[in-house]
Amino acid sequence: MSTVQRPLVTIAEFERMPDPPDGSRLELVRGEVEVMPPPKGKHGICCSRIAWRLMSHVTPGNLGWVTTNDTGVVLERGPDTVRGPDVAYWSIARQPEEPDAYFEIPPDIAVEVLSPDDRRGPVRAKIKEYLFYGVPLVWLVDPELRTVTVYAGRMRGTELDEDDTLDGGEVLPGFTCKVADLFGRPAAGKGETG
Repeated sequence: MSTVQRPLVTIAEFERMPDPPDGSRLELVRGEVEVMPPPKGKHGICCSRIAWRLMSHVTPGNLGWVTTNDTGVVLERGPDTVRGPDVAYWSIARQPEEPDAYFEIPPDIAVEVLSPDDRRGPVRAKIKEYLFYGVPLVWLVDPELRTVTVYAGRMRGTELDEDDTLDGGEVLPGFTCKVADLFGRPAAGKGETG
């Protein structure tokens, strides 16, 4: 019995696809559409906190663009790949104008926030892809463990816990925040309350 191969989806076709009615997110990976369940509350709150921290640093100096909600970025063509980081930053020098469609260049910073449903393997593959296509700084944020793993151009990451300070390095000079500030209140038994 032979299997029928579906034709690969192009970026143009992917752009025309309607958003799933259940709130799922879509990414295009080497011509195939991947469906991810809608993020849950803790994930969304953490993404908002990260974006707010970045925006508070980037906006006053008009340093660039911060995106959320899995904004599409083209990483590869032929077959086409469009990924959607949970949060991302592009410097104004690399991306002088707001794009009307997907970003055509990789971000300066890509942030992935782990959801309880995420499996480490696919997330690590996505991080590897970001690094391969030239994203200089990737943050993997784990709201459950309250850690951020920083990947600066290579797959060997540096894990920061909530007592550490996260910074933008050479990619976003002057940006700093306590890792703990990216999360909600500590769980009972993990520190302060209130």
